[in-house]
Amino acid sequence: MAQANGNAPKIKLYTNHRCPWAHRSHIVLKELGLDYEEVIIDLDKPREPWYLEVNPRGLVPTIDFNGSIIAESGIVSTFLADAYPSHLYPASGSPGAALVRARINFFVDTWFSKVGSKLYQIQTASSPEKETLAQQFVDIVAKEIDPLLKDAKPFFGGSEKMTLAEALTAPFVLRAYALTRAGLLPESVVEGFDKLPYFSKWAKEVTKQESVLYVWDEERTMKATKRKIESMKAK
Repeated sequence: MAQANGNAPKIKLYTNHRCPWAHRSHIVLKELGLDYEEVIIDLDKPREPWYLEVNPRGLVPTIDFNGSIIAESGIVSTFLADAYPSHLYPASGSPGAALVRARINFFVDTWFSKVGSKLYQIQTASSPEKETLAQQFVDIVAKEIDPLLKDAKPFFGGSEKMTLAEALTAPFVLRAYALTRAGLLPESVVEGFDKLPYFSKWAKEVTKQESVLYVWDEERTMKATKRKIESMKAK
């Protein structure tokens, strides 16, 4: 069990299991073995005043860490990984550790700056556009992400255990496969993934990890996603 100065930290996580951004924090907490209290925030209705006092933006995740509030998924996850150096993220202080951290940060930045927005675009596109966008999505993964996984064994950078690179991208990789099964993405997305020599092996390993799956409810998440898309199209 990870500990702070010999004492287990007191962590309260404000979250919603359907949210991929909050999912990142769950993965990190599980990988670090940290106990936490969970408070579920209903994302289908306006935030209650008490939660806006915790996080004025009303977003999840937020953590109360020993009385200090930390918000935004990337910041929450990186803070926890920094506070408890592990297989996820090495402690800073040496050129070697700095290089590993830089590589992880570059991988995560590449996913969200080059790839991430395409998932949303495909879901909300009209039928004639979906296949074109799906091919573009796979092409970008092939160009930008697949080469960065060349040395995965099976995880990023040759690691035998999950790293922060996986923790911050796994919720979205998991959903890409689930969205395809639910018919919200064309089957060509997964067919394209399967042809990528490094990404395909990495993604299949990532999406079966306990830390990735323990709060995941595919059926409920996909039903909620379908309702949201239908509501958006009806406007």
